[in-house]
Amino acid sequence: MDLEILTPERKLFSGEIYGVQLPGIIGSFEILEKHAPLVSALGKGKIKVMKDKNNSIAFTIDGGFVEVLKNKVSVLVEGAIEVS
Repeated sequence: MDLEILTPERKLFSGEIYGVQLPGIIGSFEILEKHAPLVSALGKGKIKVMKDKNNSIAFTIDGGFVEVLKNKVSVLVEGAIEVS
């Protein structure tokens, strides 16, 4: 599955992933391969990008939107900071 995390200024992440956990406005949710099409608002919280079952990176966001379509996840956020 492909993931892109974009801000108005730059592309934060682009690549093949195993899954992603996102902070929805009423709770967290996870997207895995072959997820049904989806558009959702995101709240303040942490995005966890799982590159594979053992490696992940995380970003904190203040909100945004996510779209899932044809095994591609596009995350649009106003700003994000990578968490180590």
